[in-house]
Amino acid sequence: MIASLKMTQALLAAIRADLDRRHAFAHERVGFISAGISGVGDDILILPRAYMPVADEDYLHDPSVGAMMGPDAIRKALEWCMRQGHVMLHVHTHGGKGVPGFSAVDIREYVKFIPDFFKVTPQSAHGALVLSHDAARGQLWLDRKTQMPIESFVEVGASLRKWGTK
Repeated sequence: MIASLKMTQALLAAIRADLDRRHAFAHERVGFISAGISGVGDDILILPRAYMPVADEDYLHDPSVGAMMGPDAIRKALEWCMRQGHVMLHVHTHGGKGVPGFSAVDIREYVKFIPDFFKVTPQSAHGALVLSHDAARGQLWLDRKTQMPIESFVEVGASLRKWGTK
């Protein structure tokens, strides 16, 4: 089973621009991506549709981590997920180049809040992404306990080339 993510160039650029903004005290920004999901055979395709940044006032002042979301950030994301009924992906960036990794803090916090999304949309998968400037790493929860990596990332741009027999 392979999970892949395909995102438009415009949406990815908007996410990166938001995550690069400065915050008054948090060292990094975080947000949520709403996505559709499709399964073909054993393969899973995740199609991001929209992005919701965590509001400035929803960060907690915690100098021990890059960014800590408060309960209002989680509540807003859960409400958005419930209204949309979509896959919800938490996203942040570690900057730099190359494939990033999830930190120990990322993993510890994801285990706490990603399963909550199954309370409002149990029919969907949910997960997390960490971006660098040129790559990504992702983890998808198929249910509260079953996880798998997102192994393929595709940025879909404006170029279109038609090919075939005619």
